[in-house]
Amino acid sequence: MTTCLDDYLKQAAADTDAAMDRFLPAVNELPGTIHAAMRYCVFAGGKRLRPVLCLAAAEACGGKREDALRAACAVELMHTYSLVHDDLPCMDDDDLRRGRPTCHKVYGEGMAVLCGDALLTEAFAVLARSNSVEMIAELASAGGSRKLIGGQVLDLEGEGKSLSLEDLIRIHEAKTAALLTASIRLGAMSADADPEKLAALTKFGHALGLAFQVIDDILDVTQTTENLGKTAGKDAAVEKSTYPALMGLEESRAEAARLTAEALEALEVLGGRRTAEGDCGADVAEGVLKIQNSSFKIQVRPDFEHRGMDVAVTLV
Repeated sequence: MTTCLDDYLKQAAADTDAAMDRFLPAVNELPGTIHAAMRYCVFAGGKRLRPVLCLAAAEACGGKREDALRAACAVELMHTYSLVHDDLPCMDDDDLRRGRPTCHKVYGEGMAVLCGDALLTEAFAVLARSNSVEMIAELASAGGSRKLIGGQVLDLEGEGKSLSLEDLIRIHEAKTAALLTASIRLGAMSADADPEKLAALTKFGHALGLAFQVIDDILDVTQTTENLGKTAGKDAAVEKSTYPALMGLEESRAEAARLTAEALEALEVLGGRRTAEGDCGADVAEGVLKIQNSSFKIQVRPDFEHRGMDVAVTLV
């Protein structure tokens, strides 16, 4: 079965949203303010890239989507918590997220801190019911001081400083690539993937996560606030090192393309192939990973004009 990019993303996002709606406390459950804030942030939109990749990795490794839904929801809840805290005045100090006022602008700073705390806690509560200690440890590692939080620490400490490209990569390996990679690994783990498949998907996730960040940096300097759904030009305003600042715009575009190719090459180790054009039109990088009796198609489309990177992963 083949589906176009938008159809796959829409269905995977809908499945994730429906599951999160079941897992999260209702607004009328006391204390209602915190539950309203959590739902305001979780259901603010977004492409659900991390849960899409989680679900697709599970399917690629012979698993079932429903068996990976808790992991998919957990990574999205952790991701949303990180955005809520990133937007706080003491962090990146942003007023817009996904085209809407950020949590602290609507509910106040104190409630935003608690909202992020609650979303992080809920992520582990959701995943714990999968009864997999290994998967819980995987998510904890991705979100801890050596990765997600550590990346934010390095990011804060790097503001106003001239960082090397090596320093910048270290930040984004921790802050961006780690959780995206964990999303893919968790999906594979839910399907009991063997070590070879897990290693290939890990390399794919690492390269894809860095490519995602390069494109995000490009968009910050080339797009408007209206297009991005968040405040454009924030990196330059706080003198933050970015890929365009260190490499230039065109070199950054080339780096995004290189990382995308590297991501897809990681899948070729397991019998994949790449073509220059996908089912949904031109300019789509495509990789196919054959596992067991199914094929796993990954379409990666860098979008330098609007929303960053579109990724679809389907069974064919």
